Amino acid sequence: MSEHKYKFDWSFSDTTFTKDKGQVFSCFACGGGSTMGYKLAGFDVIGCNEIDYRMMKVYRENHSPKYSFLEPIQEFKKKENLPDELYNLDILDGSPPCSSFSIAGSRGKSWGKAKHFREGQAQQVLDTLFFDFIDLAKRLQPKVVVAENVKGLLLGDAIQYVRRIYEEFRAAGYYCRHWLLDAQKMGVPQRRQRVFFVCLRKDLASPFLKRTGLFDESLRLDLNFDEELIPFGHVVDYSGREITSPKMRARWERRQENDSSFSDASLRMCGKKISFNTMFAHNERICPCLTGKEDCVALYDKPKYLGASEVCKVATFPQDYDFAGQPPHYICGMSVPPVMMAQIASQIYLQWLSKM
Repeated sequence: MSEHKYKFDWSFSDTTFTKDKGQVFSCFACGGGSTMGYKLAGFDVIGCNEIDYRMMKVYRENHSPKYSFLEPIQEFKKKENLPDELYNLDILDGSPPCSSFSIAGSRGKSWGKAKHFREGQAQQVLDTLFFDFIDLAKRLQPKVVVAENVKGLLLGDAIQYVRRIYEEFRAAGYYCRHWLLDAQKMGVPQRRQRVFFVCLRKDLASPFLKRTGLFDESLRLDLNFDEELIPFGHVVDYSGREITSPKMRARWERRQENDSSFSDASLRMCGKKISFNTMFAHNERICPCLTGKEDCVALYDKPKYLGASEVCKVATFPQDYDFAGQPPHYICGMSVPPVMMAQIASQIYLQWLSKM
């Protein structure tokens, strides 16, 4: 296998972070996946905003942020006396909770409704959090804004939501462009498609614009990645928990070579597919997308779920990451893979920030 720009199997203890490419602040920081990506790319992540105290504990244990704000973004965006450094950021990063638009969720039925993204969190209308994030960008005026979300944002009626995102960023003083990126082409051993909005402040944008029509301009940024794919066989170590549920074990026993999920076996067994699905990880294929639950992926060749070390490799988290008592499957499944973010951040620096 050819060498990749960033390792998928790595540890904090054998990595040096240069912190010389610029300063970043992370919103909806979760357990720190994006933050690690920026650090791998040489950025200094000076702080974060997060609503979940459990995720904040994980973040603080691993990243020791200079500034950390444990509160809803609706309150944080209005907070007085913010540190001066937050008004001089190179990048403001955020991954607004996205279950309302996930193709795995109920989509339209949950739009506009207040709910808990996770048990123990405050109830919020999740599909407005993106605009709270843009409000913060308008206030802080970083050079660049990066926002990550699910592929479902580009499907069906949700496209009107994307239209509003562009309008709001434009009103906040930014040119905006989005990409649908696939982590497996970026050195991540996982099939994971995500939408990234990358925005550049208008007063800095002139050298980085291209004409797309008689009166239209678009940001010039190459985010085409095509690294060699990493099959699951390079990841597997058989360290996970054995499948002991009789129903799930029966489905595993009835698997066939072309099956992608337990639903395929369920269809043969009882004539219908199960709704909450477990995908198969075949050694010669790319691992399916992690979703935050231990049983989201099972090995094809042995009746086991993925272990913590396998999850970290699939998600490109460091092997010595301190999950502070939280499930690695949840944090890795809910986070942007660090290597995916490192690839994007390195291009933003190379093509934009280094030339300012």
